Amino acid sequence: MTRRRLGLSTRAIHGEPQPRADWSPVAPPIYQSSTFVNPIGSDAEPLYTRYGNNPNQVAIARRLALLEGAEAAVFTASGMGAVALAHLAMLRPGDHLVASEWIYGGVHRLYQEFTRLGIAVDYVNPTQSRNWKRAIRKTTRAIFLETPTNPLLRVIDLEPISALCKAEGLALLVDSTFASPVNFRPLEHGADLVIHSATKYLNGHSDVIAGAVAGAEPVVEEVRKLMQVWGQALDPMAAWLIDRGLRTLAVRVERHNATGQKVAEWCSGQQAFAAVHYPGLPSHPDHAVATRVLAGCGGMLGLELKGGARSAERFLRALRIAVHAPSLGGVETLVSEPRFTSHASLSPEERAKAGIPDGFLRFSLGLEDADDLIADFAQAAQR
Repeated sequence: MTRRRLGLSTRAIHGEPQPRADWSPVAPPIYQSSTFVNPIGSDAEPLYTRYGNNPNQVAIARRLALLEGAEAAVFTASGMGAVALAHLAMLRPGDHLVASEWIYGGVHRLYQEFTRLGIAVDYVNPTQSRNWKRAIRKTTRAIFLETPTNPLLRVIDLEPISALCKAEGLALLVDSTFASPVNFRPLEHGADLVIHSATKYLNGHSDVIAGAVAGAEPVVEEVRKLMQVWGQALDPMAAWLIDRGLRTLAVRVERHNATGQKVAEWCSGQQAFAAVHYPGLPSHPDHAVATRVLAGCGGMLGLELKGGARSAERFLRALRIAVHAPSLGGVETLVSEPRFTSHASLSPEERAKAGIPDGFLRFSLGLEDADDLIADFAQAAQR
């Protein structure tokens, strides 16, 4: 008899359900210990929180692997830690990486550090497969991209890029933070590693800094070994909070999807906005791809205010519900200006060329009532 595969919500809550002993706690305990008693004469790896094998760390790693359809997963102390270690597991001095132009500014800065390690990086517009092929060298070892992208929410079709990677013997690394495993699972579309800033949707409550990597067991084990050396292990309390967050991941993302679509549709009809960036809108350049590959278009929304930076500042000051703060994926609506946060390292001209003019606002829509958010946007737009 074929064993029925559990749904995403069930996996997010239980992982692989196991029998529970009488009087055992329903909520897992926090193993707030740096080290554990080691058997005398054993050559097994010691349990040591810096090694990433604390029971809290192991529990959420197994859960994420099940959600992503991966052999293994590991959590790190930050999203940037996850990005860095995933790359270092694949690349060596003298290697070449091809990356999408549409990536988080912090990753751009990481790649500047990579040049000091002897790792070369070239950037391409990710929308056409031939761009990737032209950028490949004899020393190319991997391709990296985000989807959906930050902050324009472009949705990249992975399948032709995956086919190219397989033909050329390259690893495909995908940051899927904006989608979460509920809306998109890159490994199902040919990626080798999926990366998350677990600070965002996986945790979902704006109270943890963490990252995660999922994929084939040997590569994830290499990431874990690097984590031990670079000191990127997640602390037990943060792991416990992520465990709690994962239990509501599916229902939270479903609500984000519904709210995102409703608010984006309202915004698209307002004169105050020069452009609305949301893949669930037919006007979005990747709407067809998003409809085909995403289970939902999420809670991220990009708005361009007519009148540029001054209009954006007036709009921000008038908002009553949305909180002006970086980060995303929490239960509360957050708004930030990429010119001061994710893309602050770029000049105004470079940002404009990238499609992020002054006056661009990035919203992470939370779990508030959509009608309340719309009313808040409406009154702010009238100021």
